[in-house]
Amino acid sequence: MSERHVGLLGATSLVGECLLKQLIQNNWHITAFSRRSITQSHSQIAWKQLDTTNQLRIGTEENNIPFWICAAPIWTLPDYFDLISASGARRIVVLSSTSRFTKDTSSDPSERKIAQQLIKGEEFVQTWAATHGVKWIILRPTLIYGYGHDKNITEIARFIRRFGFFPLLGSAKGLRQPIHVEDVASACYAALDTLNLTNRSYNLTGSETLPYREMVKRVFETLNHSPRMLTVPLWFFQIAAWGLSWLLRYRNWTSAMAERMNQDLTFDCSDAKRDLNFSPRSFKLTAEDLPG
Repeated sequence: MSERHVGLLGATSLVGECLLKQLIQNNWHITAFSRRSITQSHSQIAWKQLDTTNQLRIGTEENNIPFWICAAPIWTLPDYFDLISASGARRIVVLSSTSRFTKDTSSDPSERKIAQQLIKGEEFVQTWAATHGVKWIILRPTLIYGYGHDKNITEIARFIRRFGFFPLLGSAKGLRQPIHVEDVASACYAALDTLNLTNRSYNLTGSETLPYREMVKRVFETLNHSPRMLTVPLWFFQIAAWGLSWLLRYRNWTSAMAERMNQDLTFDCSDAKRDLNFSPRSFKLTAEDLPG
């Protein structure tokens, strides 16, 4: 098997799908893992289905996969450590999130749990990699958007389409650095291919920093809607979050999300720009980035 052979966990995720395209373009052979059966065929992709326990018996083709990328939630990665170890892994790139910093003091217990899962996930990766002699890179993107399948801008757009307005807490001037999913995938590929970089963590941001209110305004404009942003008190969000929780699409909406509208969630990604030649785009939404 060629040295340019990579195992991709989370291959059907938004970042994973973008990575598949980039890996194919750069002539990698990919063993792509999914919990569901995939019928797609491509000469450079070998699809492997994990069973209900997220495991897969190691076959001949999986015995030599020196490179790995995990685009699945980082807290699920320990379930695959035996699989990765048995493949002869030498290098792994793992996606985490800046939410490990921004949600660790959230007023919502479920968000604090997510932050702890991210923190512990990173610790598990580093400990396992050190034990098995595997070089690692951890990437932490900020607010990901793109192609109408993300959980950030897409949800704002769907709310606007459904209700015709968007509620904001106070001035909603908390700063954001939204990052396009293609730029996240490009950073993953660069981290995979830049072999002189080892055992490092990088924050990833978009190139533009803007207030939350302006970010929402641009969603309105891309939808060709006149901006209707209503400033409402926190108690409204608390009641609304409870009411919306009965709708499956909004079950994860919380008043803590509103509280962060006035918090600056910004990070320095100068290390990634220097080491990974990372050059993200500004926040210029197109119709392609919103749900159909």
